[in-house]
Amino acid sequence: MQKHFFGSWYLNFRVYLLFVLGFIIHACSDNSNTADNNKLMPIAFENIEIEGPMQTRALKNYDRLEDEVYYPENVFPLQHEKSSVGWPGDKEGRIMLGLTLQAQATHRSPKYLSELLEIYPDKLNEKGFLGPIYSDSINEQQLSGHGWLLRALSEYYFWKQDPKVKDYIELIINNLALPTLGEHKTYPIDPELRIQNVGEAAGTVQNTVNHWILSSDIGCDFIFMDGLIQAYQIVPSEELKQLLEEMIDRFFEMDMVEIKAQTHASLTGLRGVLRYYGITGDQSLLPEVEKRYGLYSELAMTENYENFNWFGRPEWTEPCAIVDSYILAVQLWQYTQNSSYLEDAQHIYFNAIAHTNHANGGFGLDYCVGPESNNLHVRTDEAYWCCTMRGGEGLARAIQYNYFTVGDTVFIPFYNSNKAKLQLKNGSVTISEVTDYPFRDEVEFRILDSELSGNFIMKYFIPGWTENHQLTVNGKSYPYHIVNNFIVADIPSEKGNIINLSFDIKYGIQQIQNLSFTNNKLIKLHYGPLLLGCDKGDDEVIFDSLPELEKIQNNIWKVKNTDVILTPIYHLLDSDVWKETGYEKQILFSYKH
Repeated sequence: MQKHFFGSWYLNFRVYLLFVLGFIIHACSDNSNTADNNKLMPIAFENIEIEGPMQTRALKNYDRLEDEVYYPENVFPLQHEKSSVGWPGDKEGRIMLGLTLQAQATHRSPKYLSELLEIYPDKLNEKGFLGPIYSDSINEQQLSGHGWLLRALSEYYFWKQDPKVKDYIELIINNLALPTLGEHKTYPIDPELRIQNVGEAAGTVQNTVNHWILSSDIGCDFIFMDGLIQAYQIVPSEELKQLLEEMIDRFFEMDMVEIKAQTHASLTGLRGVLRYYGITGDQSLLPEVEKRYGLYSELAMTENYENFNWFGRPEWTEPCAIVDSYILAVQLWQYTQNSSYLEDAQHIYFNAIAHTNHANGGFGLDYCVGPESNNLHVRTDEAYWCCTMRGGEGLARAIQYNYFTVGDTVFIPFYNSNKAKLQLKNGSVTISEVTDYPFRDEVEFRILDSELSGNFIMKYFIPGWTENHQLTVNGKSYPYHIVNNFIVADIPSEKGNIINLSFDIKYGIQQIQNLSFTNNKLIKLHYGPLLLGCDKGDDEVIFDSLPELEKIQNNIWKVKNTDVILTPIYHLLDSDVWKETGYEKQILFSYKH
């Protein structure tokens, strides 16, 4: 990422162009409301009304985000305390981000978001950011917390265009971020300089190296990078661009595995780089993100698609990272059209996000199934200090990612009941979708209104666990072809048309995900994207031979010639999935060869 300068006139011209582009570049944002007919983009929040289980889950999380623990006086606890102890900007940013996105995704006005923003300026130090002012040190936890704060302020600005919020963003950039220009080249990435195998669910300061105050959440400097990259879409400058590319270069120099980086920080950094790819189109970035995502999925993902909290340390899982992995997988598909990323995203949503989302709407931690146990069970009922708030973005994005559009083509990568207005190149079309996927094998679309004349292209994702696909329009078989695991059909746009997609869902044996930490002689059982397990008894279930499944009810399976009953680990806010209930489910099985 070398820079070339041809005199001050050229620099000034580039800066001018960047500021002009700032008004339009936010179309690359995750929630841009501006249609871009040349890029595959997710639907705008304002154009989808979610229904069914996804709505239930999102609203329950939204309720939790407005509970007492997140009242403004508890986000900013005491009058004399300026910000989150140890992580300035972290809780403040995460809650405002969750509320900002949930408000848009569910179309429900947030109760306390405006009050949080009113309180915010009174909590700033004299330089306009949160926490202490260091003269000769850099605290990576302070930078990391402000990564979430910048994300929140940026998303709020995209939504409301509030000039005060833009001023807050500029203060953080000018007074906290830009003074670190040149310093990230020396951010300590040598494993010998980091204190490893320490840390709790909330990271803590460990040591100081070369004036860097370092965290047990190794790599959390790159959470700051993600926030800065989104802020760059609002207040671009050549100096900030230099800082971003310095941080990206250092991020790519870090060996996530050897240093035992926190997976949350690593995946957030990857999301940031992917965001920068969307802004700049720098083709060198995408393969680097893909390579590191591959390392994560091979080495730091549990057998139910949750995460190790650190690379090489399968101690517990963290929905913050699970949400990151889900968003990253979807966006990698968006940019590569590699449908395997969508299969990853469905696995993560149904078996990890849905499992850690508990009955109170919050998100909790599990033990890492695979390395030490064949059973899935809860470690911490709720990580209210981080994961519940990150769940807000995860569920909001899951709503938004139901549709992507480009030109006059609609991509449907996930199946959930909803109503949506699809803004296409030649007009809009409003549709409803009704489905019980993945428990049932049929999806119905109905055209409620249309400004189009003639046909438009609909592309329906068909994962590898489906077969015998049938497409009908108004009850009659309709022609299609398949490209990159999508059914592609030229659909008539008349109001009242009913499009039905049906398929058979395969079930049976699934291979191990993480061969580095899980016994490769074990197997998993699945129905479509759903992992199946049995309630833990006194003894571990071991099959006499390779098991065969039979479905006995809509969401209940039986292993033939045994009395073993299997149900999905997916649940919709089940109160039994709670530490105190003793919940435990076996999902890894062995058999006598």
